[in-house]
Amino acid sequence: MTIEAAERRSPLRRLYDWCLGAAHKPHAMWTMSAVAFAESSFFPVPPDFMLIPMALARPDRAYIMAVWCTVASVVGGIFGYAIGALLYDSLGAWLIHLYGYGDKVEGFRSAYAQWGAWIILLKGLTPIPYKIVTITSGFAGYNLGLFIIFSIISRGTRFFVLAFLLHRYGERARHIIERQLGLWATALAAVVVIGIVAALYLM
Repeated sequence: MTIEAAERRSPLRRLYDWCLGAAHKPHAMWTMSAVAFAESSFFPVPPDFMLIPMALARPDRAYIMAVWCTVASVVGGIFGYAIGALLYDSLGAWLIHLYGYGDKVEGFRSAYAQWGAWIILLKGLTPIPYKIVTITSGFAGYNLGLFIIFSIISRGTRFFVLAFLLHRYGERARHIIERQLGLWATALAAVVVIGIVAALYLM
């Protein structure tokens, strides 16, 4: 059995192939959007894990996928904001503590008075879990209209930059990724972990 054949039978390869195949199905955008929505409010996995293989399969639709991810992420962010504003003492606090940021929230909330816009803009672009930003924005009582505007800018920039790269280099990138799928999946997972760790020390 070749290494390539073994990899094709691995769970990682099956998931990757499923995402590639999903790009051609009617429900693809809704599935990816559901992940983007949930990631902004409570789910730990970013939509990049679906966006990248789906855009590799359909680079001609990379920008449309970026639009769906942006809209779903912002709507999910509003839901996260509502959790922080209305349900922080129950659900919000539980989620914050679940991700290990319980002792960071007060300092993060006080920073909003001076740096609220930059917190949303910059952290929305990074691997730092965006749900922490959305829930704390609601908890801090940050202006909802400005929160939505800055969320559109930060999340849109993140997804459209990724869409540009995948649209332009999609076929070449697909060959590179598929040759060493495990390595690239590990690298993407490492970026997420680095974002979580960075949030613990920088927020």
